[in-house]
Amino acid sequence: MSPKRKNQPRDSKGRFASKTSWAAVATAGVVAFGATTGGAGGTAGSLGSGASSTAGKNLVVRKADSKKSARAGRIDEAWGRLGMRTLRKATRKHAECVRHSFGEVRQFLTRTPCTSLDRALFTVGDGDDAVVVSVAWVGFRTRTQAVRFQSLIDVHATGDISPLGGELVGAAGVRFTGHNYDSQLNRTVLTVAKAEPLSGEFSADDLDTVAEVAALSPRP
Repeated sequence: MSPKRKNQPRDSKGRFASKTSWAAVATAGVVAFGATTGGAGGTAGSLGSGASSTAGKNLVVRKADSKKSARAGRIDEAWGRLGMRTLRKATRKHAECVRHSFGEVRQFLTRTPCTSLDRALFTVGDGDDAVVVSVAWVGFRTRTQAVRFQSLIDVHATGDISPLGGELVGAAGVRFTGHNYDSQLNRTVLTVAKAEPLSGEFSADDLDTVAEVAALSPRP
């Protein structure tokens, strides 16, 4: 970690806050999961109010089991371990990344073009309570380029890969804050995932768990 980042604030996912957004991130850490639109006051030990079928099993344990299944490519099983299932899903493949990105991320991709881009938008839940998730798989020519890209996109407020339109999965108007986020690097492909509540109540830990599992999703 560079000296400049030694005392730099992070958001709820551990992403470094950009210098201009330190105050906003600090505030978000206090109020984002309180009495805000969309609600995020779920019980920390369960995923939303509809996960009673897995009650009694600690969230940390269930998250570990879910991520293990996701790493093995068994994504349906991964969601099932969290008491959830995929409800609706849309995917798109692209030959380039620039026009599907914004901010400093777009500037980076202009200088260092990606070799492929897959985007997915889907909802997961138990049928009553749901979370909307955006995932992007960004391929590069070399691992070094992918690592550099990850070091940029992991910093909050530096831009992003634009998510697919929420109307594709019945989530029109959804806005991704980037606070419930995770990224995973696999050779020359970086997977980035974001989650937001769609219906029901979910805690910050719930949403982070969903993002972490989604970032391990197999490329479509």
